[in-house]
Amino acid sequence: MKTARRAAISLFSGAGGMDIGIRKAGFSVLAELEIDRFCCQTLRAAAQREGSGARVIEADIRTVDPKGLAETLGMPPRKLDLLFGGPPCQPFSLAGKRNGLCDDRGPLLFEIIRFAAHFKPKAILVEQVKGLLSAKGADGEKGGAFSAFLRGLESAGYTAGWEVCCAADYGIPQLRERLFVVATRRAGGFRFPERTHVPPGGGQAGVGLPGYVTVGEALAGLGRPSPKARGAEDRIRDGSHVDVTPSRDRERISHVPEGSCLAAQTHLGADIRGGLTAKDTTKYLRLSRKRPANTLRCGEIFFHPTEDRYLTPREYMRIHGYSDDYKLLGPVRSRSGSAKYLDQHRQVANSVPPPLAYLLGCAILKRLEKGNP
Repeated sequence: MKTARRAAISLFSGAGGMDIGIRKAGFSVLAELEIDRFCCQTLRAAAQREGSGARVIEADIRTVDPKGLAETLGMPPRKLDLLFGGPPCQPFSLAGKRNGLCDDRGPLLFEIIRFAAHFKPKAILVEQVKGLLSAKGADGEKGGAFSAFLRGLESAGYTAGWEVCCAADYGIPQLRERLFVVATRRAGGFRFPERTHVPPGGGQAGVGLPGYVTVGEALAGLGRPSPKARGAEDRIRDGSHVDVTPSRDRERISHVPEGSCLAAQTHLGADIRGGLTAKDTTKYLRLSRKRPANTLRCGEIFFHPTEDRYLTPREYMRIHGYSDDYKLLGPVRSRSGSAKYLDQHRQVANSVPPPLAYLLGCAILKRLEKGNP
């Protein structure tokens, strides 16, 4: 007899990267809450394609009543197995202004606790940037934001454990470090997944494990993208594997060797390098086929290792661990910069790599099956 799938609710769902892994681990995601218009299009298309039955709720989470959602889903308190999500990271990111809880998006972290207080799930999974560990709290104390979050979980009846995980350690070709928090109603019993891959020369701790997956391995077999023609989207087989690099950018990219960045090309004039300084080592970067990628970012798009163009969203998805049959909806923009809604590159960069979410989901499921937490 087939065991019933565990019930889960996804908050701050984005493009669904964490949801993919959690479903694969054995959970049924009943609802996905997300404010971004294009992400919701992606989520709805995935739900329809996979027949998951997930309700996609396009709304500001602060306006959603957990009690009303529970009634809609027929989910009384203590019946939900897993509540999970990745609140906006910009307030705590080391690459940003680090306004923490003073940023309008900072307090969104505590929406997880508001939902947990009603649903009383058996387990909670939260993803954030590691900058949250040192982010200042409301009183200006370093680390205060994370301490306040842990106190909130404790007040709701949970004991939390946390770990900073590097995606490359789990077979994902990207040096992406993120903080994961797992909270249960009883202390002990949860173990974060062991690494499956090691960097070159990983030492005794890595004996018997394969080396990091590289960008070259991730992109192998994908083929050359077709340039996107305006108004011709219906003629493109894969709407995410398209090249929209402007001609001026191609010229700049052509001067960057594989594995290097534009700022390092000090022999070039200001007309090519612009206002870049020696500190801009992660900007305008051409990836190397022989190494994992740097952390995919929202503010800019990395260069292809050998071709004079930006990586396509589909190539971003390969580097992030998405399967080729997963479809993103929304625009593919030709330039970096701020945007109200997330284009396809940003949808990927904002998401949790599905293979890592799967391993975390499996570890949580193992913890749940040991007994009611």
